[in-house]
Amino acid sequence: MKTRRKPARATKAVDIHAHFFPQSYLDVVGAEGKRFGAEYSVTAAGFTMKSPLGVNAAPVGITDLKTRIAGMDKQGVAVQALSLTAPMAYWADADVNARLARAWNDGASAAHRQYPDRLVGLITLPMLDTGRALDELQRAAALPGMRGVYLGTNVAGRDLDDPLFAPVFARIEALGLPVFLHPIQTVGGARTKPFYLGNLLGNPYDTGIAACHLVFGGVMDRHPKLQINLPHAGGTFPFLIGRIDRGWKMRPETRHLPDAPSRYLRRFTYDTIGHSKKVLQYLVAEVGADRVMLGSDYCYDMGYERPVRIVEELGLKPRDRAMIIGGTAARMLKL
Repeated sequence: MKTRRKPARATKAVDIHAHFFPQSYLDVVGAEGKRFGAEYSVTAAGFTMKSPLGVNAAPVGITDLKTRIAGMDKQGVAVQALSLTAPMAYWADADVNARLARAWNDGASAAHRQYPDRLVGLITLPMLDTGRALDELQRAAALPGMRGVYLGTNVAGRDLDDPLFAPVFARIEALGLPVFLHPIQTVGGARTKPFYLGNLLGNPYDTGIAACHLVFGGVMDRHPKLQINLPHAGGTFPFLIGRIDRGWKMRPETRHLPDAPSRYLRRFTYDTIGHSKKVLQYLVAEVGADRVMLGSDYCYDMGYERPVRIVEELGLKPRDRAMIIGGTAARMLKL
């Protein structure tokens, strides 16, 4: 008698790039923001926040959890890893930076407690004060649902290999938490203000710069267990790696690196927000399917309305597709 094979269990889709403004964070903006030039509004039409770093506008799903869960269901996403976005927590003085970070972490943990099977959080830190950043990291890491750390590609213009941040990276590594980057205060200045180039080009450029500072600045070598995710399909880093390798061979400024920069490609993970089938196919071929994870950029217009469908269209083997859709993220975030 033949035994009936059990049907394969479908992989739960895990979105690692999904933004959120909890009310706890917005309360700090409302109380303290005006003296720094920051304010926000939430209406039925959407969310707007003005800060010294510019204007951030988004649909109401950025703040409303019921709208978010309905949107996830429509997308076919089972779990989101919630993260802050611009202006993050680096735009005021040290006291307010710390309050913003604490408020966001508390709000993200509260969202997890409300939807424990659907939402987890990525810790935000007041990075310009090392002592406060370490204290908040230790506190927030113990909150329910907090599964990683969220950093800018630079922090108020300081690159991530700045010695100021070294103790924080050491503690993150010791805690075994993955790090997720996001562009902020991107390169280009006034030249990228027209045509939305600050996002279209500035975001991927800044991610590439951050990756190179982490590699050439020795952060990845000093912390061999540190896991760092590069957003927007890695920005420019994986796609200019040949040129970066050439520089390592030819230029004295880079020869201190013990291995070619391309040897570090698999030290990073990447999301799927590349908006090109060929780009994503190249990325998977270059770094491996186990280093790429689903991202939507929820709930912005530069993200994906159907993030799972994008992966399904790549023509991957079932095992590779399953890793990208949710397998690798579930492992990293300890879901």
